[in-house]
Amino acid sequence: MKRQRKVTLLAVFLILVLALSACGKTTASQSKTTENKTNKQVVTIGYLPITHALSIFEEKKLLENENSNITIKLQKFSSWSDLTDALNAGRIDGASVLMELAMSAVSQGVDLKAVALGHKDGNVIIAGRDIQSVKDLKGKTFAIPHTQSSHNILLNDMLAKGGLTTKDVKVVQMAPSEMPSSLANGSIAGYCVAEPFGAQAVNQKIGHVLYDSEDLWTNSLCCGLVFTGKFIKSNKATVKTMTTKYEEAGKKLDDKEATSIATQYLGQSESVLKLSLKWIKFNDLKITKKDYNALVSKLKKYKINENPPAYDKFVYQP
Repeated sequence: MKRQRKVTLLAVFLILVLALSACGKTTASQSKTTENKTNKQVVTIGYLPITHALSIFEEKKLLENENSNITIKLQKFSSWSDLTDALNAGRIDGASVLMELAMSAVSQGVDLKAVALGHKDGNVIIAGRDIQSVKDLKGKTFAIPHTQSSHNILLNDMLAKGGLTTKDVKVVQMAPSEMPSSLANGSIAGYCVAEPFGAQAVNQKIGHVLYDSEDLWTNSLCCGLVFTGKFIKSNKATVKTMTTKYEEAGKKLDDKEATSIATQYLGQSESVLKLSLKWIKFNDLKITKKDYNALVSKLKKYKINENPPAYDKFVYQP
């Protein structure tokens, strides 16, 4: 009798185990289906906290408001070297990055493609209060964020206007956020860098605008939206959608929206941002062959990159 009871209990136990197992499988299956239904493609984009990246911030907002199946994951970097290392190694899918840096990487065999500009113009040359002309910079220290940058080109353009060259000044590379304080303490006599760090110096009355980029180079190209070649090859439809939405985002960045999105991401005062945004345009982010070739010409002229990629090699053609 006891033996029969044990067998019965064992049978009941086995039935319960099987039932629970079946329920577990059903739940897992249902969960997987739900995940598939709500799954979105996450695209990781690197950036520095500068006004030149506002278009990617605005695109992220647009895609979220439209409940798009594409989600932009923003990855913040503190320096261009860290960002380009991640981009060139494929640790991020794309970036809002200095065009000249990306072009330099392509010249060295890295597979990158630019799909759009980050902005047009939007750079100023800031000088200390004792510097009133280009010639006053002779023998002084001048900061740029990177040799492979539009800021280096603008420096060369400005010096040429004053009959000087980079041999007449000490050019140093410096993190953008350090430039206003370095100007204030006299470590440097001037700088050219992405905004809002120029406006910061003007707002704090520690420097003034010696030249606007438009005075030196009309429709100057600086930052762009760049993807890895590997990502583009595997995600052509996504890249097409993102490029379209990115250009749409740029058109939405009027003064009010640009100030709002910049306040959210850049942590600067409204007065600094409003001044900074006077110098920049986002309404037309297409990379034209004419403007690109003007950039290539300047890179060669100043020996910044003597073998830049041709338009068709660097600019993505869907």
